[in-house]
Amino acid sequence: MAEEHVQSLARGLAVIRAFDAASPELTLSDVARKTGLTRAAARRFLLTLADLGYVRTDGRLFSLSPRVLELGYAYLSSLSLPEVALPHLERLVAEVHESASVSVLDDTDIVYVARVPTARIMRVTIAIGTRFPAYCTSMGRVLLAGLPPEELDAYFTRAGLERLTSHTTTSPVALRAALDLVRTQGWAMVDQELEEGLRSIAAPIRDHGGRVVAAVNISSHASRTTVESARRDLLPPLLATAARIEADLRATGGARSPAAHGRAHQEHSTALPGSP
Repeated sequence: MAEEHVQSLARGLAVIRAFDAASPELTLSDVARKTGLTRAAARRFLLTLADLGYVRTDGRLFSLSPRVLELGYAYLSSLSLPEVALPHLERLVAEVHESASVSVLDDTDIVYVARVPTARIMRVTIAIGTRFPAYCTSMGRVLLAGLPPEELDAYFTRAGLERLTSHTTTSPVALRAALDLVRTQGWAMVDQELEEGLRSIAAPIRDHGGRVVAAVNISSHASRTTVESARRDLLPPLLATAARIEADLRATGGARSPAAHGRAHQEHSTALPGSP
C-alpha cells in the first residue's frame, strides 16, 4: 500500500488533526511544530484549507471551522458545546415530545452539531453536520440576529434568498424586519418557510460575554402544533433549556466559539500571514 500513499493528503489531514481540545487555536509555528512540516509547507496547507472553508484565522491564530463536520467529527473534538447540550436536549424532548437540535452558523448556512429526534417530520434526514440556509430556519434567524451590523450586511451580500415554499421570506427588507423582531423578543419562530408543514421555534445560546454562539430549537409538524400553542407550550421549556446550556458552558469554562458569525467567508479568502 506504500506506493498508493498520497503524501500531500496525509499532510493536510495532519494539519487538521493538529487542532484538538487542548489546542483549539494555533499559530503557524504551532502547526509546523505539531505536524513536523516546515513553516512554508504548513502555511501552504493552512492557506488551502482556509480557501476551502475548513480553517479560519484572525490574522495570527488559526482554528477549524464547522465545515470540517462534512469530513467527520474532528471539529467536535475541539468543541464542548455538543457534549454539554446533549443531555439538555434529551430532557427537553422528553418534556415536549418533539425533536430538538443545536446548530451553529457557518457562512450562510446553519450546521447541526447536536440533535435528539422524535418522529421524522421532514422529507430530508437531519444528522450531525446537516446544513440548511440560515434565512429560512428558526435557528438561522436567531444566529443572524446575533451578528454585528457589518457582518449581517456582509451576509446579505452573499446569501441567495430563494423561495423554498409558498411561505418563504425572500425580501431582504422583510428578513431584516424579522431579525429586528428576533432581537427584541429573544427568540424566533419560522412557519413552513424551509419545508411545507414544518414549524420550528429557536432561542439563542450565548457565551460568557453575551455573544450568540449557537442556537437551540424545537421543531414540529404544523398539523400538531399551531403558532399559538408553540408560543404557549414550547417556548418556555425552550428558553429554560437555552439557559441551562449557557449555565453549563460557563461552569465548564465555556465552549470555544463554534462559528465566526459570518466572518468565515471573509477569512476563507484572506491570505495567511507569514509570521506566527
